Amino acid sequence: MLSLLKEPFVLNAFAAGTLVAAVSAVVGYFVVLRSEAFAAHALSHVGFAGSTLAALLGASSLAGASGFTVAAGLAMGALGKKIRGRDVEIGITLSFALGLGVLFLRLYTSSASETASVLFGSILSVTRSNIIWTIILGLASLALLAVIFRPLLFASVDPEAAQARGLPVKFLSILFIMLLAVTVAEAIQVVGVLLIFALIVAPPAIAQHITRRPLSAIILSVLLGISFVWCGLMLALATRFPVSFYISVLAVASYFVAVGASHILRPHAVTVEHPHCK
Repeated sequence: MLSLLKEPFVLNAFAAGTLVAAVSAVVGYFVVLRSEAFAAHALSHVGFAGSTLAALLGASSLAGASGFTVAAGLAMGALGKKIRGRDVEIGITLSFALGLGVLFLRLYTSSASETASVLFGSILSVTRSNIIWTIILGLASLALLAVIFRPLLFASVDPEAAQARGLPVKFLSILFIMLLAVTVAEAIQVVGVLLIFALIVAPPAIAQHITRRPLSAIILSVLLGISFVWCGLMLALATRFPVSFYISVLAVASYFVAVGASHILRPHAVTVEHPHCK
């Protein structure tokens, strides 16, 4: 185990996993708060189509997933606050993207290994180039989110009041869905398309069952996401099972424990603190 931890591919996996988990947890807080988990799920399937097309063309899967998810995110963001009620349109987009992905895999000769990588993640094969792009995209996403944090929080908690105060609610929605698109593309290389909720939804959902303060919930989400990735990597190195399996099991188990504990300790529903309340 100690010798494995010194290997470059293991160090790359820990670095990429930590970066992706941190960014996913911060962005995921607003995904849960805004009830846009289904949109994140749809974007993951769009990323699947982009990744498989990139494999077909011999390009980077991260670049392919980013291009497709950003384009789809721009279209979804144009729906503004109405995205919460557009499950049918999002579901159709999801199905179409999945069909495209299957077509691209059919045209790709080495489809078996590529399918497993895209669907379930391939964190142990992350390269230094992937890490560099992950750092660039992650820092850019966090910087933009820091700039729009307070108005986005207000618009997420009470969109009608935010619009009445003159905040550009639709523009904020577009910006956020674009951030989500980039985050989904990054997370695909760690947990894959089918397990995207493990890093984007589970940690912030757990945190919001524990605390109603936004900053505390975000910090807790980041710590939970990183711990899931680190524990998953350590368990995978010690056994024969894949990293994404352990990450998803840890995330789901922790969520049910948090839900059960919150119902016992605080029977009333947890509400998010209004950004303009003291």
